This record gives sequence, C-alpha cells and structure tokens, in this order.
Amino acid sequence: MRRLVIVAMMVSGVAARSGTAQSAPPYDPLAKSTYKISPVTQPTLTPGMLTLLELETKFAADVAARGGKAFASWFAEDGVTLANGRPPVMGRAAIAAQAQWDPKQYQLTWIADGAQMGPSNDMGYTWGHYDGVSKDQNGQTVKTSGRYITVWKKQADGAWKVSLDASAEEPAEAGSCCSLAKP
Repeated sequence: MRRLVIVAMMVSGVAARSGTAQSAPPYDPLAKSTYKISPVTQPTLTPGMLTLLELETKFAADVAARGGKAFASWFAEDGVTLANGRPPVMGRAAIAAQAQWDPKQYQLTWIADGAQMGPSNDMGYTWGHYDGVSKDQNGQTVKTSGRYITVWKKQADGAWKVSLDASAEEPAEAGSCCSLAKP
C-alpha cells in the first residue's frame, strides 16, 4: 500500500494536529491529488475515504504552519484527545488550553495507513503511524513513535471537525511488530 505522508506537531504525547477545519472539496477523480494514495493504485478507495484523507492532509499542514495555536480549531466543541498514560482532554476549550506550543519545538511526521467512511457519509476515521522529534532540556534529541486514530464528524453546517484524536506510543523494543508490510 502506498502511504500518505503528513507532517504536523505533537506536544506532551498528544498528537497536536490542528487548524481551521474546512469542508472537503467535492471529490473530483480527474483532479491532481495532493497525496500518493489514489483510486488508480488502490481501486477499493471510495470518494468518502479520499475526503477523509484530504481532511487529514489539511489538518496536518495547518498545524505544521501554526502549531498549538491552530490545534484546537480542528476539533468539534465536544472533541476529545486521548494519549498514553494521560487522562482524556475533553472539549475544544480544554484542548486549546493544553495546546500551547511553538511548531519549531516539536515535530511529528505521521503516515496515514488508511481511512474508512461510515455508511451515512457524515462520520469516519483515519489511522496510521507517527514519529515525533523534540529536544530535551540538554538539547538532546528525543524521539517517540506510535499509532494514531482520528475520528472525523461532519457538523450541522457541513464542516468536518475532529471528534476524537487518540495516540499510543510504541515500546522502544516494538521494532517491526507494528508496521505494515510494504508493497
């Protein structure tokens, strides 16, 4: 499977992906894609799956550009974040209060391994693998790695927002246990 590479930020173990959520543009099979997953290489992809992957791309790009200031705007008012060993953060205001970082201080690269749209086309999810890089107090590089899932929900006004963002770090010895086979 070809994979979608997205760059974003992360802070305190919570995937910090954010921005001004927008409705995905209508699916156009002739438009040039901004990611490598496509119906040509994966004929089982649906327009709904492509919509979710496009949302994920915009989410990541906005956070990469604006960091923590952008993070909470991608969430629904009742959105939730879940991270390793931490209590849930519930609500956009609480998420915004914790998302106080400069995008130059923590960098996260994640790869969307897939997406699934619900049958009513108003809710779906994306998932994949992430690698985070930051510096400790001594200037030493700190790396984290794990899996994530983002649950997307279409709002009454037609905009897509993040309903749930969850991540879990892989143990250092995880090796290839958690990666997908390459084509």
